[in-house]
Amino acid sequence: MSTVDNPTIWEISDSDTEIEEDPGDLQLEDRSNTIPAKNALPPPPSYDYELPCPPKKRRSKEEIEADKEKVRLRKEAREKIRAVKEQEKQEKKKETQRRKEAAQHINNLKPENYLKCLTLCIDPALLQQQGSDILLETLSSNELQYSIKKQSFPNSITWTRDLTQLAEDVEATDVEDQLVQVLGPSEFLDMVISVKKVIDNEEEEPVLDYSTVKKVTVLVTESQTNSRKRGHASGDTIQSKYGGKDLDVEEVLVYLQLYKNTSVVFLEGWQDVTDHVCAVTKALSKRPFKLLTEQAELPFCVDGSWASGARVEKDGTGLKQVWTRQIQQLNRVSQVVASCVTAAYPSPQLLLQAYEALSSEEDKKKLLADLMVKGEGKDRRVGPEISTRIYRCLTTHNPELVLD
Repeated sequence: MSTVDNPTIWEISDSDTEIEEDPGDLQLEDRSNTIPAKNALPPPPSYDYELPCPPKKRRSKEEIEADKEKVRLRKEAREKIRAVKEQEKQEKKKETQRRKEAAQHINNLKPENYLKCLTLCIDPALLQQQGSDILLETLSSNELQYSIKKQSFPNSITWTRDLTQLAEDVEATDVEDQLVQVLGPSEFLDMVISVKKVIDNEEEEPVLDYSTVKKVTVLVTESQTNSRKRGHASGDTIQSKYGGKDLDVEEVLVYLQLYKNTSVVFLEGWQDVTDHVCAVTKALSKRPFKLLTEQAELPFCVDGSWASGARVEKDGTGLKQVWTRQIQQLNRVSQVVASCVTAAYPSPQLLLQAYEALSSEEDKKKLLADLMVKGEGKDRRVGPEISTRIYRCLTTHNPELVLD
């Protein structure tokens, strides 16, 4: 049996046995005597000195120059991109302005707008004739511009166009190539006598020389009905003037038409003259727009659903289709025949080399004649006619040559 020597006796006071119901209300007055918790971390140590920074590496002069060069290159690249964008912007702006001006120009050439640019220039002597007031009243009612000033030819009417209304940067007027001269029977007969003497080599030039005008129309008023139907003045009047015949008048009219580009029209009175002048004015107003619409970029293309052409890609796709359609433009060459030729010779250069390999002209013309064209029914040959036309089209140096 073991014994315990000097046992220690612990005394527990009443205050030690008290248990607080709310541990959160416990306040420690003396923190120095407080026992730290089991898992509590000690506070971080404090240092009175700073950690030394690693020393900076000094760059060499070459590295500094290389960095400057990189900065300069990047700046130049940015400037270049900025310049390209600015150039594209300016080109786009110019293209927009060009299209706007082209659209405005086309709009100005329309008959209803171009008519406002035309001005009729009337010789004052013409207004002294009886019935000429019909002309001025009609021009005013149709809102046609006219001016009264002396002309190079007496009793004539010319047309001028104001270029300022067609283009803002142009301040000038141009003269149209038309001239209308109104003559009475006696004046016309004087002209006939003068021209007849020129034809008979009795004089060098007639009194009225129209060589400075491109197109002249002489309006003869107050002519007899039967004479107007035949297109010349009265034979009795001509005979009374110089003893001539109706055949002489016909000769004069033909001479004026062929050598002077002058037409003679016989009218009854000023109403017919006014109608003719208004018709010429309207024709002049329609001519610019008509000429513009008749212009074609590819006038040799035939009409059809594919008249717009074939698309050719950057890799060359579509060239064979263009080659086929080029042959198909010839008269009486169908798409099947053209495809047969291009299948045998996929490019014009190959066909030209085949022509050069032949010695005689006859063999070259018949090179494509025996090619078989496969149709829905019976197969047939290309034939010597089409073969000859294709050969002429590709080898001739004469632009006026008729292929058929």
